[in-house]
Order: sequence, then structure tokens, then C-alpha cells
Amino acid sequence: MAEGKGTLGIIAGGGQFPGLVADSAKRQGFRVVAVAHRGETDPSLSDCVDEIVWIKLGQLGHLIKALKGAGVSRAVMAGTIRKRRLFEGVMPDLKGLGIMAKLVAFHDDEILTTLAAEFAKEGIDIVSSTTYLPDLLASAGCLTRKRPRKAETEDIRFGWMVAKELGRLDIGQCVVVKQKTVLALEAIEGTDETIRRGGRLAEEKAVVIKVSKPHQDLRFDVPSVGLETIRLMQEVKASVLALESEKTLMFDKAEMIAHADRAGIAIVGCAEDENGKVRFV
Repeated sequence: MAEGKGTLGIIAGGGQFPGLVADSAKRQGFRVVAVAHRGETDPSLSDCVDEIVWIKLGQLGHLIKALKGAGVSRAVMAGTIRKRRLFEGVMPDLKGLGIMAKLVAFHDDEILTTLAAEFAKEGIDIVSSTTYLPDLLASAGCLTRKRPRKAETEDIRFGWMVAKELGRLDIGQCVVVKQKTVLALEAIEGTDETIRRGGRLAEEKAVVIKVSKPHQDLRFDVPSVGLETIRLMQEVKASVLALESEKTLMFDKAEMIAHADRAGIAIVGCAEDENGKVRFV
């Protein structure tokens, strides 16, 4: 292992991302301490880190105490917290209540930016969750054998504009369109349910667009897709997945692309040019 680089904290949600970050950071020589959320974080994360502390959602004081007690001055937020949990009996501690009182609205950006500022006051710097796994980011261009057709390309451009506006309002990051008609917008239910709803309305050949929010803070809430995304698109007979290149995480990237090739689904990485227009190879 590389020479020790100090201790990295992981504020862990659900999914495989916290474990991937932990494995990569340890290979780079970091000691890794995770603060995990009961009911969200996979218990197997304990096998990937040097130390783990379990808390309930909203226990911000406990979270900060755990990180400071482990000597953490740098941390990443990795993994998902189901938005529905905000309405399922969250019992914050005094520190958590203090943060909630400062919020004007329970939007992702406002919550996370406020949390990051609170950590900074405590001497804990929140860094980008992609710092230790840059290879997971989607690259530009068509990633599959199938390429979008002309009509699908127009749907991508149309859906991109809608998705960016959705992100600007801090509502969601994913839209489903067909023939320049919006079929589904992501809100609290998440990307999978958005694809399922929009795909059923389309019946076939839906185009799914997932982008970062304008002025996305890559320290948290980075858009992500995975193998399950492609399986779900196959289930509803969707035809194209358009992602914002260099700003969207692709878990199980090789498997995703291989499955998309077998299913006849196009995956394309897009970006905006200096004029705000969508470009892709």
C-alpha cells in the first residue's frame, strides 16, 4: 500500500458508491472512516473501511463528533439518501434541528450547501465525491454500437433543455421524452420511477436524459446511473440514454454498455458548448 496520506471520512448513504470510494481511497494510502446511516447504508461497507460509526438520519451532531473523533479533516459525501425519508419519522438531534431551522426550503442544494458550511466551521472540508474515482464519470460521445437516430437526437436536445431547467429549480435531474413531448419529470420518487412512468407512457422508444444541475457542486449530489438503469430501460422498451459527460457517474460501466448493446439501447455522453447548445459525437 502507498505511504499513508492521513484519514479520509466518508459520509455514507446507500448504494455501492461508498464502498467504491473506500476501496479506491485505501489503495491510495488513506485510512478510511465511514459514518453510515441506518436504513440507508449497506452494512457490508464495514468490510471496506478501517472504522465505521452508525447514526440515524438527521443526527448531525453525532456525525460531526464521529468525524472529529477520528481525526478527519477531509470528507466526501457518497451514496444516496432516499428523499422519501424526509417524511418518514426523521428524528434529528439538536445540531440537526439547528440546521433545519436555517433552511428556507428542503431542496437538495440548500440542504447540502448548508451542511458543507457547517462542516467547514468544524474544520472538516467536504471534497468532490468523484475525486477518488474519476474513471466512473461518463465520457463524451456515443458509448454503444447503436447511435441515436435523427429524431432521437432532436429529442435529446429538447429534453436537455427541459432537464437543465428542472435542475435549475432544484427539483430533479432526469426527464423522459418522445417526439419532443415530455412524458415524465423526476421529483422526489427518483430516476428509476421516472423512467418507469415515462417509458410506459411512451410504450416504446422513449429517450431518457440525465444531466447535472446548472452550476452543479460536484462535492455532492452528482447524477448517477448503473446497470439497473439499462435493465429498466429495456423493460419499458426505451431506446436512448443521454448523459452529461464528465458530470455523471456510471456504475458498472462496462456491464452497462455491454447490456445496452445486447438490448439495442444507445448510450451517449453529451455536453454544452460555449453557446449553451448540446453537442455529442
